[in-house]
Amino acid sequence: MKHPIDPKVDCVFKAILGAEENSNLLIHFLNAILLGDLGKPIVQVEILNPYNEKEFLTDKLSVVDVKARDADGRQYQVEVQMESYPHLPKRIAYTWCDIHAAQLSAGQDYKVLRPTYGIWLLAENLLRGDDDYAHDFRLRDLRGRPLAENGGIYLLELAKFRAQRIETPEQHWLKFFKDGGTLDDEALPEWMATPEMRQAMSVLKKFSEKERDYHLYQSRMNFLREQSAIRGDFEEIEESLAEARRLAEQERAAREQERAAKEAALAAKEAALAEVERLKALLTRK
Repeated sequence: MKHPIDPKVDCVFKAILGAEENSNLLIHFLNAILLGDLGKPIVQVEILNPYNEKEFLTDKLSVVDVKARDADGRQYQVEVQMESYPHLPKRIAYTWCDIHAAQLSAGQDYKVLRPTYGIWLLAENLLRGDDDYAHDFRLRDLRGRPLAENGGIYLLELAKFRAQRIETPEQHWLKFFKDGGTLDDEALPEWMATPEMRQAMSVLKKFSEKERDYHLYQSRMNFLREQSAIRGDFEEIEESLAEARRLAEQERAAREQERAAKEAALAAKEAALAEVERLKALLTRK
């Protein structure tokens, strides 16, 4: 390719899975990740917010996730996240709840609710102390019993994905999104020799070789760098404020401890004086 293209950059990611002409790739991806839970393959989807190149060119805050609905009414949200940060889990949970609740309009019965599945591809690790790359979150009790068939949230941490052999459809997709930016379209590895992987690779090639698409890619990369820098500065400020609060709390605790010590000393002195007075009184009576 003329330029290396990272499939995790949002405009590329959405062009791969969110373009109507690539709806077969979205179906293949969803089946690869969810088939074990869905019971039967998805055969048709309606992309609810399809990829629109003009939106990315004119609006840096374009909606970059992929939302879709299948023939059974189940809803899907697929999103890629380049950076992990402390409040990301809350955002993930909130967006799932928001999409799930949006199914109902005023007066509709709860029985019309269909399961909602959120799938997040994370470029950076989010869950520390856990080597598993795939995580499945559901609304269950401590015994594993579901409250209702609501779907779930799937987190796929690409940095933890280290399969030696690429065999399953899920592994193909995870390997593609993790390493696709380093592939040479003239010498693709064996694991890329499937119709879906070659079709996905053609999207990367389009962004690489067409000047307008590469300009869009570069624009999004610059935007993401700016966002990363802003978030880094914000996190530094938060850390500084947290350190200032910690030092202020230590100082307050030290002052409180000093005050308590003075009060204890004063109380001991008063008690000693009271004892002296008591003894004097005894001597006087004798």
